[in-house]
Amino acid sequence: MGYIGEKDRKFLKDEFEKKLKERVLLLVFTDGKCQYCQVTADIASELSELSDLIEYQHHSVDDEIAKKYGVEHAPTVIVTDGDKFGGRIRYVGLPSGYEFSSLIEDIIDVSRRQADVDPEVKEKLMMVDKPLKIQVFVTPTCPYCPKAVRTAHRFAMINENITGEMVEAIEFPALANRWGVMSVPHIVINEDVQFIGAYPDEHYVEYVLQAYKNMK
Repeated sequence: MGYIGEKDRKFLKDEFEKKLKERVLLLVFTDGKCQYCQVTADIASELSELSDLIEYQHHSVDDEIAKKYGVEHAPTVIVTDGDKFGGRIRYVGLPSGYEFSSLIEDIIDVSRRQADVDPEVKEKLMMVDKPLKIQVFVTPTCPYCPKAVRTAHRFAMINENITGEMVEAIEFPALANRWGVMSVPHIVINEDVQFIGAYPDEHYVEYVLQAYKNMK
């Protein structure tokens, strides 16, 4: 018996058939020791069974491909086309609970090779011409967290210099403690700018620009 129930499998299979356009690659990185490594790999594998356009690959965090994408933690899931989006759309920790919906929406967006972002917000995002990372600390039971995660990931799809990274705070307490995460979603941009909440794109992007300007 898998992790995705039969009713959800049918729903997702229908959604993927309607909405997926091009190939999507799910890269799962594990170390063979972490509590949720095998579950993460199994869920990605089950998703790949629901559409011929979803490909699943399982790697060690010690593999060369992990070094290529800068993967440091297990489990990590990267949603990519293998080219345009590189390793910029990622999940550090098991994408469970509300975050499972984020993963599904990312798969659809990557397959469509586009993200819906207001033109004015996109114009501001394109000002970022240096590597910048948006980390979104979440918990599986937070109903507001997927919005913040999806915003980070959509921004990463728009600009090749931006990486959007969900971090499951309970699984990675050292990272959460480093940034004083007490409530979620807690967003850290470039280890510099922080804010809490699922803000609209036009507000979210201002924090991104603040972090970018602080790099100069």
